[in-house]
Amino acid sequence: MPFFQKTIRLQPYPRGFHLITRTVEREFLELQQLRVGMLQVFIQHTSASLSINENADPTVRQDFETHFNKMVPERAPYYKHNYEGDDDMPAHLKAALLGHSVLIPITNGQLNLGVWQGIYLGEHRDRGGSRTLLLTAWGE
Repeated sequence: MPFFQKTIRLQPYPRGFHLITRTVEREFLELQQLRVGMLQVFIQHTSASLSINENADPTVRQDFETHFNKMVPERAPYYKHNYEGDDDMPAHLKAALLGHSVLIPITNGQLNLGVWQGIYLGEHRDRGGSRTLLLTAWGE
């Protein structure tokens, strides 16, 4: 069974939720070699996250950002970790809640996502900078 692995660097995104499905597909052409398999997308950061959700209506991504900001507020008096600013600890908590990887089936060389599904990058810092993804695919 072949395995493919590639590291890609994403452009810096502003705080919020961003669709990165097309970027992953464009940067990881080895997917096309697999008839059936799996792709793991792993983000190598502790203040950004990955998720799969709605890929059509951008208001869903806006609602995600609004909800997570209310659920995990900045400047909570009980946060001790604030070495990098008021958005630092909330960013770690949001990343822990959403997770650092997604696993997606591959069918006939393409990601087998649902019609309305896309890969989200959750950028939880005001200035997170570029982010690194480790892509690993396997199958036949």
